[in-house]
Amino acid sequence: MMAASLLRRDKRATAAHLKADLNRTDNTSGVRQLQELLDAVLNPEKPAADTESLDWCKCLIAGGEGFEEFCKTVRSYDNATLCGLVWTANFVAYRCRTCGISPCMSLCAECFNNGDHTGHDFNMFRSQAGGACDCGDSNVMRESGFCRRHRLRTGENVPSIPRDLLLMSEMVLPRFILCIIQYLRDGYIEPDTSTERDLQKVLQQLEPQITFLEELTKMGGAMRTVLTKILTNQQTFKELSRGQEENVYAKKNYDKYLSALKNSGLVSVEEKAQGAAADATVGAEGGAMVLLGTIGPGIIDESSKEEDQDGGQSVGQRKRVKLSSSTKDTCIIESLKHKCFLEELLFWTIKYEFPQKMVTFLLNMLPDQDYKITFTKTFVQHYAFIMKTLMKSHESDTMSNRIVHISVQLFSNEELARHVTEECQLLDIMVTVLLYMMESCLIKSELQDEENSRHVVVNCSEALLKNNTYWPLVSDFINILSHQSVAKKFLEDHSLLMLWMSFVSFFQGMNLNKRELNEHVEFESQTYYAAFAAELEACAQPMWGLLTHCKVKETQEYTKTVVRYCLETLQIWFDAIGFIDEPAPNQVTFHLPLHRYYAMFLSKAVKCQGLDLDSLLPDQEMLMKIMVHPLQIQACLSEIHSNMWVRNGLQIKGQAMTYVQSHFCNSMIDPDIYLLQVCASRLDPDYFISSVFERFKVVDLLTMASQHQNAVLDSEQERPMLEGALTFLVILTSLRIHLGMTDDEILRAEMVSQLCMNDRTHSALLDLIPENPNPKSGIVPGSCSFEDMLSAVADFKAPVFEPGGSMQQGMYTPKAEVWEKEFDPIMVVLRTVYRRDVQSAMDRYSAFLKQFGIHTGNPWPPYKERTPLHPCYKGLIRLLHCKTLHIVIFTLLYKIWMDHQNMSEHVLCMVLYLIELGLDNQVQDNKEDEEPCIEEHCHDSWFPGTNLLSNLHHVINFVRVRVPETAPEVKREAPPSTSTEASSYGQNSRRLSGNWRENLREAQVFSLVAERRRKFQEIINRSNTEATQVVRPKSSSTRWVPPGTPPQLVTEILEIRESMLSLLIKLHQKMSSKQNSLSASWLEDMDTSRHAHGDGITAIERILTKAATRSCQIKRSIQDICGKVCPPVPPKKNSPTDKKAMDKEERRQRARERQQKLLAEFASRQKSFMETAMDVESPDTEAAMDLGASEVVESEVLYDCVICGQSGPSTEDRPTGLVVLLQASSVLGHRCKNQEPKKLPTSDEEHIYLADTCGVAHDVRLTLMQRFFKDSSCLQSVSIGWDGGVYVQTCGHTLHIDCHKSYMESLRNDQVLQGFSVDKGEFTCPLCRQFANSVLPCRPGRGTEAGAWHTPTNKKTCVLVKEVEDLQEKLGLFPTESNLSKEMELVIKDIKNTTQKKYMDYGKNPGSPDNDFLFMYSVARTNLELELVHRGGNLCSGGASAAAKRSCLNQLFHVLAMHMRLYSIDSAYNPWTKLTQITQNREADGFDEERPEVPMLFRDVPSLLIIFVLTMLQPLRKEHFTCVVKMLYNLQFTQALAALSTKFSSEERQAWSTSGALKKNAASSEKSFEALLSHVISELSKDKSVYKVNAEETTMLSSSVWSPQSIEFSLQQFCLPFLRLSCLLQHHLYGDNLTGCLEEEEFSSLAVCLGLLPSAPQPSNTVHSASCLEWAVAAFDLVTQWCAEVTGLSQMQAEQSLTLLIQDPQWAAPRLLQLPDNYNIIFQYYHRKACTSCKKVPKDPALCLVCGAFACLKGTCCKQQGICECVLHSKHCGTATGIFLLINASVIIIIRGHRFCLWGSVYLDAHGEEDRDLRRGKPLFLCEERYRVLEQQWVSHTFDHINKRWGPHYNGL
Repeated sequence: MMAASLLRRDKRATAAHLKADLNRTDNTSGVRQLQELLDAVLNPEKPAADTESLDWCKCLIAGGEGFEEFCKTVRSYDNATLCGLVWTANFVAYRCRTCGISPCMSLCAECFNNGDHTGHDFNMFRSQAGGACDCGDSNVMRESGFCRRHRLRTGENVPSIPRDLLLMSEMVLPRFILCIIQYLRDGYIEPDTSTERDLQKVLQQLEPQITFLEELTKMGGAMRTVLTKILTNQQTFKELSRGQEENVYAKKNYDKYLSALKNSGLVSVEEKAQGAAADATVGAEGGAMVLLGTIGPGIIDESSKEEDQDGGQSVGQRKRVKLSSSTKDTCIIESLKHKCFLEELLFWTIKYEFPQKMVTFLLNMLPDQDYKITFTKTFVQHYAFIMKTLMKSHESDTMSNRIVHISVQLFSNEELARHVTEECQLLDIMVTVLLYMMESCLIKSELQDEENSRHVVVNCSEALLKNNTYWPLVSDFINILSHQSVAKKFLEDHSLLMLWMSFVSFFQGMNLNKRELNEHVEFESQTYYAAFAAELEACAQPMWGLLTHCKVKETQEYTKTVVRYCLETLQIWFDAIGFIDEPAPNQVTFHLPLHRYYAMFLSKAVKCQGLDLDSLLPDQEMLMKIMVHPLQIQACLSEIHSNMWVRNGLQIKGQAMTYVQSHFCNSMIDPDIYLLQVCASRLDPDYFISSVFERFKVVDLLTMASQHQNAVLDSEQERPMLEGALTFLVILTSLRIHLGMTDDEILRAEMVSQLCMNDRTHSALLDLIPENPNPKSGIVPGSCSFEDMLSAVADFKAPVFEPGGSMQQGMYTPKAEVWEKEFDPIMVVLRTVYRRDVQSAMDRYSAFLKQFGIHTGNPWPPYKERTPLHPCYKGLIRLLHCKTLHIVIFTLLYKIWMDHQNMSEHVLCMVLYLIELGLDNQVQDNKEDEEPCIEEHCHDSWFPGTNLLSNLHHVINFVRVRVPETAPEVKREAPPSTSTEASSYGQNSRRLSGNWRENLREAQVFSLVAERRRKFQEIINRSNTEATQVVRPKSSSTRWVPPGTPPQLVTEILEIRESMLSLLIKLHQKMSSKQNSLSASWLEDMDTSRHAHGDGITAIERILTKAATRSCQIKRSIQDICGKVCPPVPPKKNSPTDKKAMDKEERRQRARERQQKLLAEFASRQKSFMETAMDVESPDTEAAMDLGASEVVESEVLYDCVICGQSGPSTEDRPTGLVVLLQASSVLGHRCKNQEPKKLPTSDEEHIYLADTCGVAHDVRLTLMQRFFKDSSCLQSVSIGWDGGVYVQTCGHTLHIDCHKSYMESLRNDQVLQGFSVDKGEFTCPLCRQFANSVLPCRPGRGTEAGAWHTPTNKKTCVLVKEVEDLQEKLGLFPTESNLSKEMELVIKDIKNTTQKKYMDYGKNPGSPDNDFLFMYSVARTNLELELVHRGGNLCSGGASAAAKRSCLNQLFHVLAMHMRLYSIDSAYNPWTKLTQITQNREADGFDEERPEVPMLFRDVPSLLIIFVLTMLQPLRKEHFTCVVKMLYNLQFTQALAALSTKFSSEERQAWSTSGALKKNAASSEKSFEALLSHVISELSKDKSVYKVNAEETTMLSSSVWSPQSIEFSLQQFCLPFLRLSCLLQHHLYGDNLTGCLEEEEFSSLAVCLGLLPSAPQPSNTVHSASCLEWAVAAFDLVTQWCAEVTGLSQMQAEQSLTLLIQDPQWAAPRLLQLPDNYNIIFQYYHRKACTSCKKVPKDPALCLVCGAFACLKGTCCKQQGICECVLHSKHCGTATGIFLLINASVIIIIRGHRFCLWGSVYLDAHGEEDRDLRRGKPLFLCEERYRVLEQQWVSHTFDHINKRWGPHYNGL
């Protein structure tokens, strides 16, 4: 009852009353009252959405105060020293590597900006999974990086908190949290029955409650302490969790919770029952299975033995984690039990798949130390459960991110990680959970022995691997292994290591590829992505993590343990797949993580820990096994590149590339090659070499015979495979990455090889250098930093700009000495993903040699000296000194010399490389090899010993070969032997009789396979005595035989009589194609320095020189051979293959010549086209451009049609047109008075005022006029088109309009994806491909009149004035309907459609002729003004600039004029009369009610000029044009005087007025500005004086006194814009040249050009603007009349007249906004800024660079009529042209009409690179040149022409 009464009372009063009760010493009644109230308020049976209970809680907690004040009070007691700000995905944070201890360290923007990180290595990043700020946490970062707020230990001086402040919170919050938990229990349904939506609904209803908890955590340390107590208190949980006995609801609720708990263990309840039975067997198993009974949580049945015992369990089934009865910590497997609210809260957080709000709440609490520890333990306790939930989840991506969001905060802290590792068995849990996870997707391995294989691997097509679901667990594991204390625990725990190895073995041999031999695969599986990612993330990264802790001698034991377990696991693996000695044919897997673990730990042991290699190696037999699979991969790489795997589809190439790609290579190919190097250094070299050639399938090719049969390769695959085998051998014997190079040398070699392939940007290079791939390891290994190394090997090429081309980035290019001394083609081959990169490196190398004049021909890859080998690996050199290799070398040299098929330059190159490596690396120990030993008569003894030096000059006389009967070597007479051909060579030789026997004793036999078999047999037999089982070698007779019976093989003996030396010398001759290329004495005068670079000839000379210096015997042999050498005689001169080769060479040569010829022809054509299309100087095009130009006197103008190619005049019937692009433009309207561009605001204080732009000024002026004057008159007194004017530009090409129509039709039918819309009339010029959208008809040119038209007559001014008047009266004859006139009408329609309606209707009645008239002449004005802007704002540069060359103003004028002649000007209102006549005052006869016309002094003079020219009959005589200009100049000058007079102070006005009045009577008074000025002043002072207004203001403003000079200057400036425009117009109409001049002389030069001044050159200082005046009537009367119009206005206020009088025609050039130098300034201000229209922070904010508007890109929030905000803004601000900077991407996009393009970025980092999407997050700086290019393209309207990649935006931007 009491609760009910409390509920009815005022909340605040109740709260205060309760608080007082609770504060008494005896507070039982208070407690009881509160509990009852809470029972009522927090009743979980009420719907969660009811906010009443939340309000009660807030009031109660605040204890009667307002909640806001309460928050403030609590905050003042905040003692937290950590920031701990939690953020979610997409938040922008910072990471500073200089300050971070853990690589996961991150800072919020505020802490980062308040700390000092100048010069640090930091970057900004977008959080992927969310995170928290580490500022103040010295476990994760150095204190020097703390921000100002967290550097001061704030906690120390905070007062202690009063007890009663949080008293209510302690009482209320436990119930509140319980209430939330009850809602969560209630709402949960198992996912198989529910949909995601149900869970989402529950969460939505709880949103306010959880948000409230979040608010509490933000109140600071004091409140967090209370929450921690509540969440971790076990007693409260016990009391409250079950609810009271009698409460039925609570009980039901609790039961729901228990049932949810039931399946929370790793193994569900049903499985447990089955598990119990199996428990008995566990103890019995030994061997590889290490019992976890004493150590860890569970056991995995990995060993194969278990399967034999209960055969019922087939491998395909899921393997279970066996439960060991004696497990110490059952929590991993058992169902969870909860002891406090925190545990249950986390449990539900997991069940509900980590709702964002809950995650944020749990993380917000972390700054509280006690909470952090408890929470971490709870998290670990739930780890297995998290994983189970994750595997079932449909939204595994989101969930993964949220899990990592939490775990990275917990496990990055070493202290904490160590604590939970010791207390909660974190490592055991993690490994077990990972194992369990992978066991859910195992399949039987098909590698090797498909039927009997007992090995299981993960199935890469399972969702678990495909979607990287394992990622969060692996990521956590890597994270904790980065802590030394944790890693040591792991390495010391043998059972864990064994478990881990069994985990790794799940990946050994996954994603097996089988070579398709017949059909192409139907379906290309893409599982390889998953496989490579899994090996890198789940195997390699933990391996690198462990390796970082095995760097010093003290850690030797760890390495030994790992190596031991690797070998054991490998042995288990070999047994499981049933491997004996041969790999199964046509199979390859790229995944051998066990091999790689073994290799990397070996390498570390030798390199860093000083262990002896032999102590870590197994016996020879095991080494032979270990070698097989990595070697198989190398051979398959070669097969893939030789197109032997094409039928497996593209994905197999993808695998071969990924295997060597920079992120994978040092975890894959490098360890593989290193392992092979280790095997090679310990196994018998002959065995190793023969294995290589057998694996590469080229054994059959290595015969002296000119023909052979290859059972396994097609002939076109032989050459690439042989090249592959030799290249592999060269890499194997010359690569030193793990064999003795220091980290710095490795970094340098990697960098050089990448730079040699291509110039690289800094970021690309960083990405391409294989770093230790464990991201947690932080620093690049080696003492030398990346930057220092880069500056040592490369030069920086700053970004260059071609204004019409792509934006280049800053690149690094190798220094010259790097090319000279360090270019290492072998390293390049090893690191290239694409084969073309090797070619690219060689091309760049030869370009360097040419440039420096070192070598001009086609160079060979240079030979590079190697770092000395580490003593452990000296055995590797024996490969180069073994007979097998020497036989191969000898054979190949012979074959190349004899021109056998399938030999190539590359083969020779590699052979020579091997010889040279052998010469450089001598085997030290066996000295006795040096003396020539007695020939053994043993058949495989080609050479006396193994040393290359002594074998070089050993002559081989006879060789026995097996050849097909058809081969040229076969002698046709029967051999003197009666036997049929015997199977073995041995018997064969014995049966030959006669003198053959002699030769045969010397004949060499070469059978690699037999050789290898024998060796292998020996080893097997040797180990047989130790081992029990016998390994039988497979017989080699089972090889695949191609169908069709091959010709019989017969044995022949070839006479050779050559040594390697003699072959080398003969090859030298052959290559230099000189008889005696080496004279006997050449060794003496050898200059060794020039040998480093060159072609094959150089290489041979280098080898011979090296050999000669190392042994005098060789020197003698060389001299002998050189003395008597003769040209080679191949066995049969006309053997077909020879002929073929010759023909082939000749054919190639011819083809090359043909190609050169074609190319030359093409180039000349192109050149001539460029000249006609682009050339400024060429006169013929000029004629076509400027119609009526003075050059064309007699004939009509001829045009070339670029479609049909015909040339002819434009006629009425078949008009020709110019290809034009019409676009609306507001560039003019954005001009300001100020020369400096406006600054982009980057703080709330700064603003941009748009009111001072040209467009606004003209708008205001017109509106003001329309208030007082007649509309039709207003519309002729100004120009529009400042905003939304139509700009017309052309590429200068012409076409017949009918041709154009058919061209458009063909474009319309051609449904290729074009970047333009044919329906909108868009096309590209058929000749130069420039974008266009209309055709402007050319007026038929009657060039004959031109001459007469230009000649000036000496008529008097008054006569001309009258003539002009008559011309205006004469209406033009209406043009007859013709094709031409129709086309002109169409173009007018196009022009009107180009801009928006609002930019055409300025009149009171839209669509009236006056409106149309205004629009038409404004188009002309816009184009003239824009041309002026393009010429730099003045005409000083003169000349027909390139812009004018392509100008279409002449044609445009004719089209407009034709259209405007439809409107006649009423002669009563004709401004011409007012200009040239004194009119009598018309009587007031009923005109009064009509508004007056606009006074002449208010009219815009350039507009009048254009109106006159366009409305008079075309073509206009030049004298008439000049007359019009003169009359208008008088008006312009008077306007200048009037405007100037308003700037004077009244005293100055008075003074000038009187001084000028005196001059009025002088003869030249009409041409004196003083007289006229005085007259204007006095006239304007009459009646309603305009000067009344500003009497007070101007005295303040003008402190300077006006001198005659300053007045003259000001008048000239006022008149200049008019003169420029007139001059430009005259240039286009009459083709007059514009003369260049200095800026000071511009006025006089233009005046002369326009005929205002006599052309006699005057000294520049004497030109007075007044001397250009020429009045038709009395000047003073006319001026009086003009002034009277102004002063006589009755309705107008004086200040309004004044605004209209002071028109200032001067505008600065259009500029984009000025941007700050550092991008971060823009980013920080705008990326969190709320949008002005929708008040939300946009997801993609964009900035208009023209006016600074802030918009939501793609935001649906600001859409209007389906158009997004940026497109809308582009329409409004730039009439469909918008330039936007995308804040979150740092790039600029251009919107042009219905298309858009990505322009690029104007912000580059310190290395001259863009950072699109801010992925790298490095500081960016404004690149002035790029910004100027952007501005230039905007002003010149060339976006469409220069940017190539346009796409439609569908109004969605």
